[in-house]
Amino acid sequence: MKRLAILDDYEHAAMEAADWSPLDGVVDITVFDEHIDAEDALAARLDGFEIVFLMRERTPFPASLLARLPRLELIITSGMRNFSIDLDAAKANGVTVTGTPILPYPAAEHTWALMLALAKNIARGDRGMRNGAWTDTLAIGLKGKTLGVVGLGKLGSQVARVGLAFGMQVIAWSQNLARKRCEEVGVSYATREELFTNSDFVTIHLHVGERNRGLVTAEDFERMKPEAYLINTSRGPIVVENDLIDALQRGRIAGAGLDVYDIEPLPAEHALRRAPNTVLTPHQGYVTIENYRGFYATAIQNILAWLDGQAINVVSRSA
Repeated sequence: MKRLAILDDYEHAAMEAADWSPLDGVVDITVFDEHIDAEDALAARLDGFEIVFLMRERTPFPASLLARLPRLELIITSGMRNFSIDLDAAKANGVTVTGTPILPYPAAEHTWALMLALAKNIARGDRGMRNGAWTDTLAIGLKGKTLGVVGLGKLGSQVARVGLAFGMQVIAWSQNLARKRCEEVGVSYATREELFTNSDFVTIHLHVGERNRGLVTAEDFERMKPEAYLINTSRGPIVVENDLIDALQRGRIAGAGLDVYDIEPLPAEHALRRAPNTVLTPHQGYVTIENYRGFYATAIQNILAWLDGQAINVVSRSA
């Protein structure tokens, strides 16, 4: 019987989100709900497992780890792209990597949840109410404000269209963004300098490939208005984290709404947990019951097909 390890089930949702009975008698399932960060501990924990399910990029699988798991044969990741898996090393070690569909809208919805929470002081108001206070802050309206969208792909374009519905002026930039794409979405093209200088809200929607790692820096924060906000629901390393922390602590920008971080889970004593004027969520932009049902149902299909000698939903670099 093959053994399956399901990693990082923080929400204790894996066994409830899908019907695992098709694997009865052929696959033994073990669920790990705590994050294992140290490679030595992870290699020891996964020794003897032929199949591993990864939730997005919560646990990296570099070449060094893959080399320590000689019995591993199949990795399934939620989503069809996972930059934390060394695909070349997996192939070299005879490990098949497959993925699952991911819904295109939850992260866009979460972006707006963060943006509205900042603009309307939702978190601060809630804390105050629970502590017996009434109100001591002013909200800001979105109509007429400028929304700067960094990356106008599937997610960025959804966020942009909501901004238009709110009556915002929406501008966009990324390194390879074409003016024609802006016209298709109905937004205005901006240079990088124009976007960070003119936006009241800057929201990031890029992949975390090497080209975008460390893309947003202190120089960009210095361009931003003191009353402007940064939203990041993409990946933490796109923003130079220390530069962001400095900008927040100095009041150089008005605040930030963050769902992603350089280190996840975010350490308990991390400076961002104490940074002023922030709304922080634990990388839950994709964490919806609809997504989870799709992740695990497809994982079961991938395993059954693989056991039958047919790899489906194989992850490639171009996915």
